[in-house]
Amino acid sequence: MIFLKTDDEIELLRQSNLLVGKTLAEIAKLIRPGVTTRQLDKVAEEFIRDHGAVPIFKGFPNPYGAPFPGAICTSVNDQVVHGIPNDVELQEGDIVSVDCGTYMNGFCGDSAYTFCVGEVAPEIRALLKTTKEALYLGIENAVHGKRLGDIGYAIQQHCEARSYGVVREFVGHGIGKEMHEDPQVPNYGKRGTGKMLKKGMCIAIEPMITQGDRQIVMENDKWTIRTRDRRWAAHFEHTVAVGVGKADILSSFEFIEQVLGDKAI
Repeated sequence: MIFLKTDDEIELLRQSNLLVGKTLAEIAKLIRPGVTTRQLDKVAEEFIRDHGAVPIFKGFPNPYGAPFPGAICTSVNDQVVHGIPNDVELQEGDIVSVDCGTYMNGFCGDSAYTFCVGEVAPEIRALLKTTKEALYLGIENAVHGKRLGDIGYAIQQHCEARSYGVVREFVGHGIGKEMHEDPQVPNYGKRGTGKMLKKGMCIAIEPMITQGDRQIVMENDKWTIRTRDRRWAAHFEHTVAVGVGKADILSSFEFIEQVLGDKAI
């Protein structure tokens, strides 16, 4: 069932999502060679709790009954999503996708950004740039009267035209009082197909784009998803409210990009 949100509920969602953006900005201050993703996780959890919210990923169960151990997902290089924070030091030239979720005032926030560690190869920066562009092209289609397929089509066409792979098995989702609500929001599709978008629908749009083949595998930890061909992947995510004529982006990359300056993607 799809729950349409009132204007007041959308403002509560915005508060949770802006906290995610600010948390990701705190992480952005720390990302450099030699830092571990466990250190990033500790900072994120403390920041979220200090602001009166809960890191909603922590303890979230997967279909295998394994609770997620971290406050954030940290997916490095060929890891696509759901990477578990650990004690491996980030290296010069790595990329790390950080996915963060909060729960505050009864509503959820969810956003992700892929960061460069030091200087990254031009072809990898191009992957990140394309993925971020695709996110905003998807958001342009999150308007009343369009359909879910319009969002997926915009993302898919932009990425596949540049010979990147579009992950099928993991998709965006509705969001509200629960982190994952209906509808599912694929990053692929056909224009004019799928559920009708209506004002008040709140969805997380999150392209997961691979440098090579779109096929993925799950690691033995039953959480981490990586590319089958071990080529790298990028992930960007915003939570948006479907609007009339224009989507309302509830999360924000502005705080992150203030930290990154001219190094932002």
